[in-house]
Amino acid sequence: MEHIVAFSVVQGWIPVPVIGAVIPCYRVARHVAEVIASVPSCVHHIICVDDACPQDSGTVAEKTGDARVVVVRHVCNRGVGGAMVTGYRKALELGCHVVVKVDGDGQMDPAQIGHFLAPLLDGTADYAKGNRFADFQALKAMPKVRLVGNSLLSFLVKAASGYWTTMDPTNGYTAIHRRVLEQLDLDQVAPGYFFESDLLIRLNILNAVVTSIPIPAFYGTEESSLRLSKVLLDFPPRLVKGFLWRILLKYFVYDFNMGSVYISVGLPLALFGLVFGSWEWLESVHTCWRFCR
Repeated sequence: MEHIVAFSVVQGWIPVPVIGAVIPCYRVARHVAEVIASVPSCVHHIICVDDACPQDSGTVAEKTGDARVVVVRHVCNRGVGGAMVTGYRKALELGCHVVVKVDGDGQMDPAQIGHFLAPLLDGTADYAKGNRFADFQALKAMPKVRLVGNSLLSFLVKAASGYWTTMDPTNGYTAIHRRVLEQLDLDQVAPGYFFESDLLIRLNILNAVVTSIPIPAFYGTEESSLRLSKVLLDFPPRLVKGFLWRILLKYFVYDFNMGSVYISVGLPLALFGLVFGSWEWLESVHTCWRFCR
């Protein structure tokens, strides 16, 4: 059941959107209380998902005494994506119209939440995603390995998701509107760190409008459990699979348009050209080798 607060204005009664913030909690006991204290008053519910945290971050969140805090606990660790799915379901249950994701490690400034809410509440976007690449000065604070890795990964995510204007794919500072959240099959969303990229692919299939929100890059004393080696090994095959799945659904199952025609004609021709060109090149190399002997 939706919980909609309303207030009287000259024109009559208008609904006030209920805002929820989901904080996935795993090894964030040192930071989560400070994060909760920094969440602005415009947020009605702060949903902390204790993802079987060995530090009992959920109890730390409860002890803050903030009346907005709702703690949901996992018996087994499900990863950040699994924690967010649980948080999204709880937010829908609480009647939230917009749900913001804020990490519990202190990397994200809750004061930026208003920037994420604006395009969703005025109807210009369905999903807002943080972008640390917008400010050149802020990029200096980002570790070089992360900067290079994010840049390469950005291109792959753009191709897989179809959102060519989005950057900073591993940035988890996001906000989503209820109207899109209700259309997602949350059971199928990737449970681990591929969650954000997988969600973008699924949003494109729903024709959701995604916007980027410039935010500063900040790295404190927290330790990230996301390793570059894991990303390089795990993300590319998942992105290729997501790309093919998106193309199949958008251009051959849910619709058939000129893009479908281009793919149907262009792909066989491209494959023929690749095979034929490779064969001719090998023939020329073989001929050249014979005459040069």
